Amino acid sequence: MKRFSSFLIALLIICLIGGFSYAADKGNTRFQSFSKVKMILLKQVYSDHLTTFYCNCPFTMKKKIIPSDRYTPKKKWERAKSVEWEHIVPAYQFGHNFPEWKNESPDCLTSKGKPYKGRKCVEKIQPQYRYMQADMYNLVPAVGEINGLRSNYPYGIIPGEKREFGNCDMEIEDRKAEPPPEKRGDIARTYFYMDWAYPGYGIISKKNRKLFDAWDKEDPVDT
Repeated sequence: MKRFSSFLIALLIICLIGGFSYAADKGNTRFQSFSKVKMILLKQVYSDHLTTFYCNCPFTMKKKIIPSDRYTPKKKWERAKSVEWEHIVPAYQFGHNFPEWKNESPDCLTSKGKPYKGRKCVEKIQPQYRYMQADMYNLVPAVGEINGLRSNYPYGIIPGEKREFGNCDMEIEDRKAEPPPEKRGDIARTYFYMDWAYPGYGIISKKNRKLFDAWDKEDPVDT
């Protein structure tokens, strides 16, 4: 009960800060455009606190990372210089439950008439997927490099304390991502929300529920 209560408190805080009304229906029932919600998040939600989620890196309204001591790129590539919108619950985790993710569909054809599958196909023909993909409660600004390296890996605890991003306590290894301690409760409550809002999509496994219950208690809701 405490876990669910803290999730509801967090959800209310997000609604108040973001200025969005919360309908009786579960989940996102308003926006299907991933591109549109990214602009809303930038201009309406994060405009007064332009810092990335994992590393607290400052960035501009043009989504450019401002160099600081909070993050050191692992690689010298362009994605380390820009902000991208990260799905806390990876799009793959709920998307692969749609049949078009795994199987070619006659509704998804290339310019040469060949059927295709995967994320692009699901996004094209499944409104429910588009709502889930565009759910703003599941999106945070992240350094592009972090977003790319995390991919669709699950969260967990990685032995040791390997720091590949300088002062940013984000670890990615062996197809697993360990977030900074002060972000773990936020991640857990995001998973709780997505699992509640979109039942039947396997958002939280039994193993991860124990982990997220612990993270929720260790890192409670703050302002």
